[in-house]
Amino acid sequence: MYLSRIEVDLNNRQRIKDLTHLGAYHNWVENSFPEEIQNNSHKRHLWRLDPLSGKQYLLILSENRPDIKLLSRYGVPETALTKPYDHFLDSLAEGQRMRFRLTANPTYSVYQGEGKRSKVYPHVTIEQQRKWLLKKADAAGFQIVSQKSEAIEDIDNLAFDIVHRDRPVLHRKAEKGRTIHISRVTFEGVLQIKNIDVFRQVLISGLAVRRHLAWAL
Repeated sequence: MYLSRIEVDLNNRQRIKDLTHLGAYHNWVENSFPEEIQNNSHKRHLWRLDPLSGKQYLLILSENRPDIKLLSRYGVPETALTKPYDHFLDSLAEGQRMRFRLTANPTYSVYQGEGKRSKVYPHVTIEQQRKWLLKKADAAGFQIVSQKSEAIEDIDNLAFDIVHRDRPVLHRKAEKGRTIHISRVTFEGVLQIKNIDVFRQVLISGLAVRRHLAWAL
C-alpha cells in the first residue's frame, strides 16, 4: 500500500479550471494509475482533499504507486510525494490512542418494501452526523475517547467534533439534468483501537458508506 500527497495548485486558475466538481477529482486520481487502466485491472483508490495552513492537498491511498507525472497534472510542481503505508499499519496496536481526521458523507437507508431498492438519504444535522460516526466506530474496530476519566455515555463528553461541512457537486450533470450534491463532513478527534485487524482493514478499504470519499489518520 502507498500513501501519496500533492498540493493542489489553487493559485493557477487556468491550470485547475477543470476541477469544478468531485467527479473531476475522481478522474484525476484514476488517471494517475495508467498501468491499471491499460491492463483493465482497476483498483480501489481512497482519496480526500485536505486543507492545511491555507493550502489544499490531495491525499491518495492505493495498492500501487501512482504515476508522479500524471499525479502532478493539477498540482504545484515538485510537491508530489509517495511513501509506503505498510510500515504505519504494522506499527498499530490494540489499545493505542491517536488523533484522526475523517472525511465522509454520512447516510442512512429507508426500506421501500419487498423487492424494491432502499433509498439512501444524507444525514444533514450535526447531531445526526456525530451519532452516525459513533454507530460506525464499533464495527470499524475503534472507539472515540472520552474526555473524562470515568466512562460516560454522553456524546458531548467524547473527544471528537465536526470541523467542516459542505455540499459539493459530485458530477456536473446527472440523469434527467439533475445536479447531484453530497453532504460531506470532516471529523477530527481522538480514537482508541479496539480490534486491530478490523481497524487495519478499515484504514485500507475505508468505512462502508455510500459514495465514500476517503479517510486516513
